[in-house]
Amino acid sequence: MIEKISAITFRVSNMQTSVQFYRDVLGMQLLYGGERASFSSLRANDSESAILNLERGDNVSRWGRLIFHVTDVDAVCTYLKERGFDPEIPRDASWGERYFHMLDPDGHELSFAQPLQ
Repeated sequence: MIEKISAITFRVSNMQTSVQFYRDVLGMQLLYGGERASFSSLRANDSESAILNLERGDNVSRWGRLIFHVTDVDAVCTYLKERGFDPEIPRDASWGERYFHMLDPDGHELSFAQPLQ
């Protein structure tokens, strides 16, 4: 049986732009590779979190969505808007989360969510 998800890999057209987005904008830790590499790995601050791999190549967007849990959805949305990104307006979901979606530099859909109190 599956114990946990180890990693997710996105194809990206520009490694420098993608590494800068996930590392510098979203604050993920670079574990391997970097802006000039053909393959890079990053992880959220939680050491138990799955690894996000970036592989340079022809990107495929709209395949699904990667969901990040955050402490304050509205603050993250404001932060991203202030940096020139275009996230959706946060909303409350029937399944008990407040969330919003946005696209990363290669068009991969990201969701940022927090449990409703």
